[in-house]
Amino acid sequence: MMEWMLMPYRRYAQFSGRARRKEYWMFALFMFLVYMVCAGLMLAGGGMAALTAGIPEPDGLPVAAPEFNPLFWLGAGLLGIFALASFIPSIAVGVRRLHDRDMSGWWYLGFILGGAIPVIGGLISLGFLVLMCLPGTTGMNRFGDDPKNPVGYDVFG
Repeated sequence: MMEWMLMPYRRYAQFSGRARRKEYWMFALFMFLVYMVCAGLMLAGGGMAALTAGIPEPDGLPVAAPEFNPLFWLGAGLLGIFALASFIPSIAVGVRRLHDRDMSGWWYLGFILGGAIPVIGGLISLGFLVLMCLPGTTGMNRFGDDPKNPVGYDVFG
């Protein structure tokens, strides 16, 4: 399972070819887990107090902004480094996933820009999510062999 989570890093900037649903969703799970660990470090390091800063106490006095301890900065630093390291692989695996659906990778840019539109962005993002859940085209398409059943794959070889 871990090999599927890390496969987009091995195929770092490979925008050609196709990606199975398993590759895409295992990478998404890996990113979610790392983000949750970093968020936990940030919350343990004073981030929870920062979320409640400025909310008045029952006596009506606002709470002062907290000081962050090193655990917060460790989580924030790791999150920033991870986000930068994962930026290109996440785009590449999304493009390859669209290729598996026999769609051009330029659709990815359309979904990202469309998702930023205030009123309909949520629907566009939901459409992208549904598209990532659908199975790829069976057999070879214009972007390459089927990643589930590559042409010429010898079962007994």
